[in-house]
Amino acid sequence: MNTEEYLKATVDKFVFSVKKGYLYDEQGLWVAVEDGLARVGVTDYLQQASGDVAFVNSPEPGTEVTPGEELGSIETIKADVSVNSPVSGVIRERNEELDVKPELVNEDPYGQGWLVIIQMTDFESDRKNLFTAEQYLPVMKSRAEEEAKKR
Repeated sequence: MNTEEYLKATVDKFVFSVKKGYLYDEQGLWVAVEDGLARVGVTDYLQQASGDVAFVNSPEPGTEVTPGEELGSIETIKADVSVNSPVSGVIRERNEELDVKPELVNEDPYGQGWLVIIQMTDFESDRKNLFTAEQYLPVMKSRAEEEAKKR
């Protein structure tokens, strides 16, 4: 992992990475935008907080999604995590590799552990609800600190 590509936050004994150049939503999803497409995945924080991924359920290509609408779920040893879409559009591709290797979400959350690719339909509007890596880092750190207090 090239450390220059990531911002880092340490909370308690945990270190969380945030990839620069990606956009983030409040629930802990990242969005990599390229040519009107959004590759979507879970952040390092969300995958660490959720636990070891056992199963990923994501929609089939052609499914329409809107921000806040359920995009799928991730089943872990700790919990079932509902994942809501950060952008509006149509699912173009789902990461079928996760059907056989769901642990990629934990091992490489910003790379091979991506969930879906969405053909965006209203990015200008959706963008207003997304954070840059620099904006997301304190949001994530605050959430991690709250979780640490509960332990």
